[in-house]
Amino acid sequence: MIWLSLAPILFVIIVLIISYNRLVSDKHRVLAGWSDIDVQLKRRHDLIPKLVQAIQQYARYEQATLQAITELRQQARQQTDIGTRSQLENNISGSLFSLYALAENYPDLKSNQNYLDLQQQVTLVEQDIHFARRYFNGAVNKLNTRIETFPELIVARLLRFKPASYFELQESHP
Repeated sequence: MIWLSLAPILFVIIVLIISYNRLVSDKHRVLAGWSDIDVQLKRRHDLIPKLVQAIQQYARYEQATLQAITELRQQARQQTDIGTRSQLENNISGSLFSLYALAENYPDLKSNQNYLDLQQQVTLVEQDIHFARRYFNGAVNKLNTRIETFPELIVARLLRFKPASYFELQESHP
């Protein structure tokens, strides 16, 4: 008889434990996804000075464009807010397009193997960023959905789980 009266309490405890474990697991997927994005963004940031240097050798009169992308890179590296960071990264993507357009004006640069290698590396990093962003946003979606659905929403509210922000980037193909 005691077991029958304890069964509902035991059931609730088990549901709470499972819900908590799912929320923690989803939170860690989001953190791992962000780590992957951050690694790819750092790779891109490391390539930018090399790309700028390669272009500077040919485009001495285009300092404003080169300086702008360098400043954006610095700002993005210091930013921790995902929304602000994604806006800065969008600006970097636009600046990379400007660099590639700038290179079109310099035939010698377009045929420079170092520049072509750097351009290929940036393209590969952009693809990696795209894949990492898709994984991260999927993990964010799963966590946010779990936080807003029953029974996990009870545990999420009690333990103050917060929804995560998506990392939005404009699709780009340099």
